[in-house]
Amino acid sequence: MRELILLRHAEAAPGVDGKDDRERKLTEHGKREAQAAGQWLAEHHVKYDRVLCSPAQRTKETAALALGQVEPVFAEEIYDATPGDLYELLDEQGDAERVVLVGHNPGIEQLVAFLVEGRSEDYRGMPPGGMARLSFAGGLQPGSAKLETFWSPPN
Repeated sequence: MRELILLRHAEAAPGVDGKDDRERKLTEHGKREAQAAGQWLAEHHVKYDRVLCSPAQRTKETAALALGQVEPVFAEEIYDATPGDLYELLDEQGDAERVVLVGHNPGIEQLVAFLVEGRSEDYRGMPPGGMARLSFAGGLQPGSAKLETFWSPPN
C-alpha cells in the first residue's frame, strides 16, 4: 500500500435508547460534510483502488456521499475497532496501492497516530467528516507513514 485515506463518518444523529447504534443516520449537516469531503477528493484528483467501510448506517451514507458510486467492501471489524484491529485489516490489503477506510473514532484518530508516530495514545482528534491522507515509502509499518493532508469539513 502506497497511500491510505482515513475518513471518519460525518455528523450523525444522536443515539436513541433501545435502538442499535449502528442504525444512526447522518444529519443534514453530516450529509453536507460528506459531500464536502467528496468534493475535496475530486478537486485533488485523489484515486483509490479499494474502499473499506464499517457496516454502520452513518459510515455507509458517508461513503456513498463522499465517494460516489464506488462499491465498498463492508468489514464488520471496523465498527468499534481498536487501532490494532484496523492495522490488521489494512495489513491484509497488500494487493491494493491506494485504500480508503471509512470508520469511527476513536479508532480512526488513534490509527493516524499509530501509523505516523508509532503510538496510538498520542492523537489530536478527528472531527466528524474529517480525513487524513497518509503515504508510505515502504510497507505498512507503525511510525512509517507521512501525513500528507489532514482535512476537516467547513462548518
